[in-house]
Amino acid sequence: MLARCRHPVTIVTKSALIVRDIDLLTDLARDRLVQVMVSITSLTNDIKRTLEPRAASPQARLRVVEQLARAGIPVGVLIAPVIPAITDHEMEDILAAAKQAGAGSAGYVLLRLPHEVKILFREWLGEHYPDRAKHVMSLINQTRGGKDYDAEFGRRMVGTGPYAELLRTRFELARRKCGFDAARDRTNSTYPCFARRHPINRN
Repeated sequence: MLARCRHPVTIVTKSALIVRDIDLLTDLARDRLVQVMVSITSLTNDIKRTLEPRAASPQARLRVVEQLARAGIPVGVLIAPVIPAITDHEMEDILAAAKQAGAGSAGYVLLRLPHEVKILFREWLGEHYPDRAKHVMSLINQTRGGKDYDAEFGRRMVGTGPYAELLRTRFELARRKCGFDAARDRTNSTYPCFARRHPINRN
């Protein structure tokens, strides 16, 4: 339907099934109507198995990036969610792997814990990381004004405070080091975590 109506679309996915629609995505890409962001939380299979048990493996997601890029479809990687003291150390490695796979853009989203998600996350922490659960939540609270979550538009994706600023700085340094085209990158002013190489049609 999107291809038939020439309607612009941005797709964020952690599924390898998107490659089934490469023909449609390629068609949309000819008119600059599509952007795909592949979400990668961790390159560690153990973390993926406990956090995202039904999602594609990190390696499979990188292959998706490679396949889409080879087909000429604007594709990037979204490091999401970044979990303090659990996955945050992987930011640079994920960016490097994504660039090698052909990603043209990159972004990140700090862990968000709205509503019942915070309860589920605390349970997950207690089961898999009991030794650092308090430290993780302390870092999260530092980025959310002392709470588990801040839903304020413009802050909810990246957080605030020293730790959040450190993540932003690390992301920007790694983005440049990996060779994402800084001359063509445009940082979204609302979400400073998202630097993209290919413009998204927002009509």
